[in-house]
Amino acid sequence: MHLPEPVVRALRCSVCGEPLAEHGRALRCEHGHSFDLAKQGYVNLLHAKIPAGTADTAEMVAARVEFLAAGHYRPLAEAVAAQVARLCPEPGLVVDAGAGTGYYLAQALPENSYGLALDVSAIALRRAAKTHPAIGAAVWNLWEPWPVADGAASVVLNVFAPRNASEFRRVLRPGGALVVVSPNPGHLAELGSAVLGIGEDKEQRLDSSLAAHFALDHREEISYRLRLEPAAVRQVVGMGPAAHHLHRDGRAERLAEITEPVDVTVSFTLSVFR
Repeated sequence: MHLPEPVVRALRCSVCGEPLAEHGRALRCEHGHSFDLAKQGYVNLLHAKIPAGTADTAEMVAARVEFLAAGHYRPLAEAVAAQVARLCPEPGLVVDAGAGTGYYLAQALPENSYGLALDVSAIALRRAAKTHPAIGAAVWNLWEPWPVADGAASVVLNVFAPRNASEFRRVLRPGGALVVVSPNPGHLAELGSAVLGIGEDKEQRLDSSLAAHFALDHREEISYRLRLEPAAVRQVVGMGPAAHHLHRDGRAERLAEITEPVDVTVSFTLSVFR
C-alpha cells in the first residue's frame, strides 16, 4: 500500500523532524529513520508506548463502524462537510486529529483535496486508510508534537477527540481554520450512567482552551431525536470512551438487559475557529 504523495510531503520524521519519502514499503528520512507502511495502508510513526485505555480497541472500532454505517450521525457528517467545503474552496490538505475510522474525514474531503487521518489507534486507522483514495493515515499520540510540517493544512478537523491547541495552530496555513465537534450536555442523556456526562460549561472551556491561538468564527448546534434498537444502544455506548469503563458498577449488565427500542436525544456543537 502507498500513501498519497501530498500526504507524505506533509509528514515529518517523528524522531528528527526531517521530511519523509517513500522507499519501497517504508517511509524514510535522510537520516535513515524508517517507518514501515502497513499492508492496510497506514504508517505507525509512534516510537513509545501509550497508556492503557487510551486507544480504541477492536471492539470499540467494530461498534463504531456498524453504528455510523447505519446513518445515525449522518446529519452531523453533512454539517461538517458543509463547513469544510466553505473553508477549503481550493484544493488543500485536511488533517483530522483523532480521526478514528475516518468516517467524518472521508465524507468532508473536498474534490481534489487530500486528507491525513491522525489517531493513536492503529486498529481504527486500518479502517480510515480505506475510506477514500485521497486519505493517508498515521498512528500518533495527539498530545505529543505532531509529525506534520508547519502550515501544511488548510483545515484541521477535531471530532470528539483530544485538543492540542498549539499543534492545531502550527500545522494550519495562514488563514486556515479549525473545525471542532463536541457533544452537548443533553447528548444521549436518556442512557444515564452508561455514557460519560458532559459539563454545562463545555463551550466556555472549549473557547478558553483555544483562546491563545484562535478566535471563534462560527458556531451551530445539531440536535435531533433518534429511536435506537437495543443493538444500536450497545453500539453507541461501546464505541465511545465509556466503553473503557463498561465493567464498572454493573453497566455492561444493564446494557445487556435492554430489549426494547430507546428514544434518545442526539446533540452536538460544531464550532469553527480561525
